[in-house]
Amino acid sequence: MVSGGTAGLGRAMAREFLLSGDRVVICGRDRVRLDSAIRMLRALVPGAEVHGVIADVSKPEDVAAFASFAISKLGVIDRWINNAGTAGESRRPLWELDGADIDQTCRTNLSGTMMLCAEALRVMRNRDAEGSRGEAAHIFNMGFSLSGMSASPTSSPHRVSKRAVALTTIMLRKELKRAGAGSIGVHEISPGLVLTGLLLKDAGTRERRLFNVLAETPEHVASELVHRIRAARGAGGTIRFSSLPSILFRLFASLFGFRKDRFFDREGRRRKATSGK
Repeated sequence: MVSGGTAGLGRAMAREFLLSGDRVVICGRDRVRLDSAIRMLRALVPGAEVHGVIADVSKPEDVAAFASFAISKLGVIDRWINNAGTAGESRRPLWELDGADIDQTCRTNLSGTMMLCAEALRVMRNRDAEGSRGEAAHIFNMGFSLSGMSASPTSSPHRVSKRAVALTTIMLRKELKRAGAGSIGVHEISPGLVLTGLLLKDAGTRERRLFNVLAETPEHVASELVHRIRAARGAGGTIRFSSLPSILFRLFASLFGFRKDRFFDREGRRRKATSGK
């Protein structure tokens, strides 16, 4: 299962799972985008089994419906990726943000992830109770480390809610350990800067030039992350696309022209030869 799988990193990960022979269920809030994503994925991976359903992960009833839909299509869920999220409508200071925008960002990122985890755990614990001897089940959450939260150019509600997602992952591991549910792993995914519309929203020239150095396309990130997700074992851990030494090396190398104008020119205009929508 991949929530928020209609575009960007979510859709790219869905494609990689399909290429690996997995069956996939995605969700999205918009019918047109969902149908388009399903058609695209089926065209890119002929014969692959992919299903989709409309769901807003900030709504409890939609989260429950998403889980029920996935079970009806897959029967057994081995990997549950909580990818859906939002950076909010703008990157303004907290006091300049609309209350509805703050609420939606926090509900989608934090409450949505918690509700999705709850549904996942109900499904996976029921499988254990039925005596399943198959592959262990795993949940993957998109959270921020302390350094990631500090470095993110997004608004406070986005950064704080994503940091809280990382803390949720840690808490769930402890709860599962106390409950003796050792066959369920809960992992954190740190994809770094992914060149999507979410990242580019309200980004200025200076930020876009930094993206040349640190950002990657969804397809490139997904190809690495899905490999690690499929190989994940144990009670949980952190899957990072880029290590801190790698990030520091890129920043140092950029002083000598490394990745100059890779995605954007000096004025922050998108180069036509690149993609990352």
